[in-house]
Amino acid sequence: MELVKLKKLQNEFYRWFINMLKVALTGGIGSGKSEVSALFNKWGAYIFDADKIAKQILDKNKTAQKELILEFGSDVISAEGIIDKKKLSRVAFQNEFNQLKLNTIIHPYVFKEIDMCFEKILNKGDHEIFLIDAALIYESGADTHMDYVIVVTSHLKIRTERVMKRGDLNREEFLKRLDLQWPEKDKIEMADFVIYNNESKDRLKEEAKKIYNQLQ
Repeated sequence: MELVKLKKLQNEFYRWFINMLKVALTGGIGSGKSEVSALFNKWGAYIFDADKIAKQILDKNKTAQKELILEFGSDVISAEGIIDKKKLSRVAFQNEFNQLKLNTIIHPYVFKEIDMCFEKILNKGDHEIFLIDAALIYESGADTHMDYVIVVTSHLKIRTERVMKRGDLNREEFLKRLDLQWPEKDKIEMADFVIYNNESKDRLKEEAKKIYNQLQ
């Protein structure tokens, strides 16, 4: 926590010139990251949804699409001639090597969008916190470009139940994706703030609000 205090002092000086913090919010599937993101948005932070932007790049960026097809072949193309995200996911999440190839192509485009959006929002001067909501903050190396990183975590049993209830992935798919992400303990050790989302929504809101207030 001493490091957090030091960063807070540094960022008080930083705000004299920049006036907006760049904060990353990350957490594994089913951790409750999106709920925390929604709360920060409600309280006044600008939210950059990196996962949403990555999907838009897959849909609209012709250069990125060509790179992906060259890397993964025609099996990831839909009948309409565009990237089929479900097919791409099946291929990319087969193993760590394929996921690395996907991230190596997509992440530079996402980083570029982050930089452009940050400058745009900074110039407007309406927000004190620019929150980047992304699953792979540490895996991508983006944490080194942030003022703070917040990690949302939950017990594996609880996360599994949430994911199964949503129906986005089956149990096997969920566990495979889990294996391809950094271990929770490593993220927790590196984080500036950690939210343990194992209890009620009211408790989650309370913990998130404490962190939001510290960033003000």
